[in-house]
Amino acid sequence: MNHADMPAANGDTAAAAPVVGADRIGSLDFIRGLAVMGILAANIVAFGQPSSAYMFPDAFLVPSGDQGGWLWIAQFLLIDGKMRGLFTLLFGAGLYLFMERAWARGATRWLQARRLFFLLLFGLAHFFLVWFGDILTYYALCGFIVLLCLRWRAKTQLVVGLGGYILGALAYAAIFVPLHFIADTPMGKTASLTEMRSGLEESKAKAFAEDEVETGLISSGDYSGFVAHRITEHTFEPLANVLLFCMESIPLMLIGVALYRLGFFGGGFERRDMIRWGWIGLAVGGAIHVAIALWARQVGFTYYGNLAAFMGFSPLPRLFMVLGLAALLVAYSPGWTGWLGQRIVAAGRAAFSNYLGTSIVMLFVFHGWALGLYGELNRPQLYLVVALAWVAMLAWSKPWLARFRYGPLEWLWRSLTYGKLFALRR
Repeated sequence: MNHADMPAANGDTAAAAPVVGADRIGSLDFIRGLAVMGILAANIVAFGQPSSAYMFPDAFLVPSGDQGGWLWIAQFLLIDGKMRGLFTLLFGAGLYLFMERAWARGATRWLQARRLFFLLLFGLAHFFLVWFGDILTYYALCGFIVLLCLRWRAKTQLVVGLGGYILGALAYAAIFVPLHFIADTPMGKTASLTEMRSGLEESKAKAFAEDEVETGLISSGDYSGFVAHRITEHTFEPLANVLLFCMESIPLMLIGVALYRLGFFGGGFERRDMIRWGWIGLAVGGAIHVAIALWARQVGFTYYGNLAAFMGFSPLPRLFMVLGLAALLVAYSPGWTGWLGQRIVAAGRAAFSNYLGTSIVMLFVFHGWALGLYGELNRPQLYLVVALAWVAMLAWSKPWLARFRYGPLEWLWRSLTYGKLFALRR
């Protein structure tokens, strides 16, 4: 998503030239390609079923096809939050990489601010016109804050990022974990908590009622009604998402900035150390995730139990997994030079187009005015849709970039950023 290699414009033709292959950091494109593919796997349930089904299997409109919840557990362990975390790290790295090249050409942070402003517009259009799960809006708004921190020392960015993430994880735990015990256990029946328990039940019922409304609009093919509903009933939801995710996104962006500056993505660390610490992070974070998932299964995959698992218990071990995955992908990516590795890199170079393009394709797959599969597919069938979308991403990205300098939306974003049309064909 974050096409980090755009140089700043200063009126000079060389300054506006596209980044050539030798100037790119291959590990960034490779990780970005895997992340954009993984994000679809994370989001597919919310594309094809009511939004509550993302965390709560009982919200499926058909039998989920996941006897025992083991597919839910596998997705929770391997995908949920990890792909977004990788994307966020790379977004931070890209913010600095963009400014590094802009500063070298005499530009200022206003160019980056302009770039983020147009990303914000893309995000709002995505949210209101296509899909409620947009991340571009809060990436853009969080990016404005990180932009103010780019001149800090790299170690300061790393310390503030790690410290901020830990504080955010503790805050998420304090907010979301108690909800399960109030809503799902005898604790919530005590006199002092009965009112809160009733409020939680009302909130859950309201979420299910909203699911019913959107299900009707999507299944009927009433696209204009769908858009009107999002604009009138969810006007400020993008801002609410910023407030919800900023405690994760801003710290991860700062960590991404710091890691880029310290040479993490460009071979500045010993490969042996990257592999060792990568596997340790993945193993430790993964083991904790397994324990959380088994706990969620043991308490019955309840609405507030799953919310506690996703938002309360998992953010801290998720950091271990995100950093571990990043280290391993950086260490191993130079060996992925075959046809598959090249296509993953190409998908990463066109990640912005792939991210938004996938959402648009899902409109055609699920909305009633097109294929109308919303609410019709169970979890394994939805994963088949993911696999087909992955094939499409890998199939189009490389031949497109062999003929054109940028992905189509990367080109549009770049042209808007600089206020001029760039040559698209090679």
